[in-house]
Amino acid sequence: MSAALASAEAAVRDPAVTLRELLGMLGEQGLLVFCGVLAAPFLLPVTVPGMSTVLGLPMLLIGFSVMVSRVPWLPQRLLDRSLPSATARAILQKVRGWAERFEHLVRPRWLGLTGSGKVNIVNGALVIVAVLLLMAPIPLVPFVNSVPALAIILLCFGMAERDGVVIALGYFTTFISAVYVGGLIFLVFYVGLRHEQAIEMLRGWFS
Repeated sequence: MSAALASAEAAVRDPAVTLRELLGMLGEQGLLVFCGVLAAPFLLPVTVPGMSTVLGLPMLLIGFSVMVSRVPWLPQRLLDRSLPSATARAILQKVRGWAERFEHLVRPRWLGLTGSGKVNIVNGALVIVAVLLLMAPIPLVPFVNSVPALAIILLCFGMAERDGVVIALGYFTTFISAVYVGGLIFLVFYVGLRHEQAIEMLRGWFS
């Protein structure tokens, strides 16, 4: 995986790269790796406004493709959306660093969690859930994007490497994401707090 990411990083040309080009650069098992790479920016301290929508839509389609065990149709307009080359290189470099640290620990195991049609339905559905949590409109709250993004990365890379242990970690992280983001949505919409009040209260908790 790290070799594929390094090759993609070297192939990025200035000034921008489209999602179509990035997908082509990632090669074999590209869809799952591509989905993990799209989630990676949300682990960085700063994200671009609107990024969750631009990157979330292809991740939703990839999750659906896992459920139905077929390559998804991706809209031309979506594939032609571009990212600045510097951002794309930073993302690929970051993910490659993670891969180099941990890929010696990743190997085919617990194969009951990967490969079969029924399990793919569960795995794809959880990717979709994690992406929807990532896209929730709750700005400026610590980890609100990072925890679902980590769940997506674990699920996708676990499926790409057929490692059921990593997929199980993805299950757990998706559950934590649902509790965390769901709790924030409950605070905003059901407890009766205004959005700004809820954000300030949460910031107080974390500080």
